[in-house]
Amino acid sequence: MDEKTIPIGNLPPHLAMLLNKQKKVEWGEDIHYRALFDQTGEVVFIIGMDLHYITANRQALDLLGYRKEEIAGLPVSSVMSLSDGVENGTVLDDDANMVERILKRKDGSTFPVEVSASIIYNERNEPAYIQSIARDISERKRSELALTKYSRILSAINHATARLLRSSKIETLMLDALAALGEAIDVTNSAIFEINTFSSQSAVITQYQWSKKNSPAIDIAKLILPVFDSILKNPGGQFFNRDNLLKGPSFFVFPIYGTLDSWKFLGIFDSSKLLSWSPSECDAVEMAAGLIGSALQRTSYEETIRLNETRNRIILSALPDLLIRLDASGIILDYTTNPDHPLYLHRDMISGRKLGEIWPQETVQKILEDLENKEAEEPHQAHGFTLPFSARDYESRLLSISDSEVLVVIRDVTDQARLDRMKSDFINRASHELRTPLTTALLMTELIQDGGSREELDQYWRTLTSELNRQKVLIDRLLIAGRLESGMMELDSSHLDLLPVLEESIMAVKPIGDKRNISIKLMNQETDFHIFGDKSGLQQVFINLINNAIKFSPKGSTIIVGIWKGNDQVHISIADQGIGIPSEAVPHLFQRFYRAKNVTIAEIPGSGIGLYIVKSIIEKLGGEINVESVPNSGTTFTVSFKDAGHLQGLAPVEFAGSEKSVH
Repeated sequence: MDEKTIPIGNLPPHLAMLLNKQKKVEWGEDIHYRALFDQTGEVVFIIGMDLHYITANRQALDLLGYRKEEIAGLPVSSVMSLSDGVENGTVLDDDANMVERILKRKDGSTFPVEVSASIIYNERNEPAYIQSIARDISERKRSELALTKYSRILSAINHATARLLRSSKIETLMLDALAALGEAIDVTNSAIFEINTFSSQSAVITQYQWSKKNSPAIDIAKLILPVFDSILKNPGGQFFNRDNLLKGPSFFVFPIYGTLDSWKFLGIFDSSKLLSWSPSECDAVEMAAGLIGSALQRTSYEETIRLNETRNRIILSALPDLLIRLDASGIILDYTTNPDHPLYLHRDMISGRKLGEIWPQETVQKILEDLENKEAEEPHQAHGFTLPFSARDYESRLLSISDSEVLVVIRDVTDQARLDRMKSDFINRASHELRTPLTTALLMTELIQDGGSREELDQYWRTLTSELNRQKVLIDRLLIAGRLESGMMELDSSHLDLLPVLEESIMAVKPIGDKRNISIKLMNQETDFHIFGDKSGLQQVFINLINNAIKFSPKGSTIIVGIWKGNDQVHISIADQGIGIPSEAVPHLFQRFYRAKNVTIAEIPGSGIGLYIVKSIIEKLGGEINVESVPNSGTTFTVSFKDAGHLQGLAPVEFAGSEKSVH
């Protein structure tokens, strides 16, 4: 029985000829045709007139993932999307010969195809079956989609970044740009983030983030941190998380720009699908990253300029110096200082005036003596001066700005000058303090050499020992002060009982008190006074304080040393009945080399570094010292340390108070 055919479109000519020559055969019986059917490179389906598959060639089966027996009998609609016209039978019209359809694989995935269909007729001119040839057009569709997306991305980004580059409101417009980009490329999230490598632990900081409506939140830092090493290894190129696809959202990362300690990136994220872009799409997004980076860099530069201006204003206002900008003739162009400066004047009051109009002419001449010699080897030489209306010391320094301007820096050096005077006084006192016992010691050695009675020689030896010990104490203090100032003084803090340390310190200075008939009384209500401290350092503190109390107390008086607990602290007080300390001297009492005027007038020997050593050691041990004094009545020094009696099972023991007297 002969078969008639209609044109079969894209079927190869040799296959069409064989189909036209078929006579009185059922499908599948002609061996030559079946071989050609299976070996052709085209995807061929044979479909019954009831729109169910009869069979398909090997290429079609491999493409869809079916076996031959699985596809036979399946309705066409389960594999191919059909228009209403096909389902209604209009497939028999030649007009429907070339159409685009969607094929569904066995695993559920789909892809676009272009289908040509031909109806095969039997000898009675009746439709026998439909022969369909499909061509995969996925690549063409991807190209069309990429081109459309590329145009859309460029249009959206050009519009958004143009506004971004023209505006200073980058916070709002940056989110608009990220939204435009995210919507153009159809992703759930887009963000600008920074990887900071300057800190000890690298950090991911999200600066701007856009999320699609109803999209789940994405923790960008959590996604980026595991792979930031890989990102930073290629800071000039793109990064795609190929190794992380099954663990979370897929994402692309594009570098924007970097600094010494951080890099900024544009991140594109999607939690619903795998991101897959063509080279042109990647180029478009990379272009967008470049435009956004330019806007961010401009903003960064502007912010840096603003910060520098603010910083300079803060620095100038915080400087203790007075800055006077003068022209070549000495006219004041600018006058800047902190309002608390002793020489403060509002710049509007003196701008345009000469410096010699507000300060004595001889002082101004001394300050500006280098003005005519700005090219000298030492044009910035400092000059000290005082002003008749100020009881302070100043230092001036001249700095050349240009051929027509100079800057005069006036610094208040009152404290430094006072310290210099104290150092000079100390050197004089120390020289005297060292020379006096040395002179006495030399005299005693000569007397011992000359001989004498037993009693006389014993007295000479006692005097020699006393003077050498006095010299040793001064040298030790000088060494301790040097170590404290250089930071080389080491104290070993340990858990100890303070009472025995205090008792040993009292015994160490007892002979000094005995010489002047001064008694030392130790007052304590308890016996358990545990702190964390250094025994040697604490003995230095207590010996210094008790020795000072003896030195400044009248003969036959009593010094009270008390120790007690209060407010989680252990307190130690040393109270004398001496000459006291003037109130104006108390703030300077613990400074190096300082000695109060009443001590100098009374010609009481001393170096001026003992209390400096005392306070330094106490602060190193975490304690504090306070002083109360009434001139001509006495002084009380109180030292406090944190109570450590509750540690290591040591509980305070309560019992009746006691008093110990050492005469």
